[in-house]
Amino acid sequence: MGLCYNLPVYKASYKLLNTLFIRSEKFKREYKYTVGQDLKAEGLNLIKNIYRANKTTNKVVIIQQARENLEIIRLLIRLMQDFGQLGLKAFVEINLEIEAVSKQLTAWEKWDCARIAGCQGTGERAQQIQ
Repeated sequence: MGLCYNLPVYKASYKLLNTLFIRSEKFKREYKYTVGQDLKAEGLNLIKNIYRANKTTNKVVIIQQARENLEIIRLLIRLMQDFGQLGLKAFVEINLEIEAVSKQLTAWEKWDCARIAGCQGTGERAQQIQ
């Protein structure tokens, strides 16, 4: 088990978190201290879950939590774009970063699932975890 800082998924998530902090600074005050704070918190939780997944033997549960953090970020970003707080260029940039992290989390989850039990589908993974 290596340092999580060297993981490509950690680096991509850190880049996403950095972008979220920068972009949320330009939100109107009404959104900066509500949705902006939620975006930052979910980004930080994403990084924390990647760290936790790297430290444990059964990574699937924690990776699923990280994927949930990512989906909440995706939802909030779309909401901010709909409210005119993000331009199209920023929206696309953030979504590309989200997609990069999502692909890596999915691959990591599949790898760990196969390593543990050789399961195939998401439903089967959830049953084996419980």
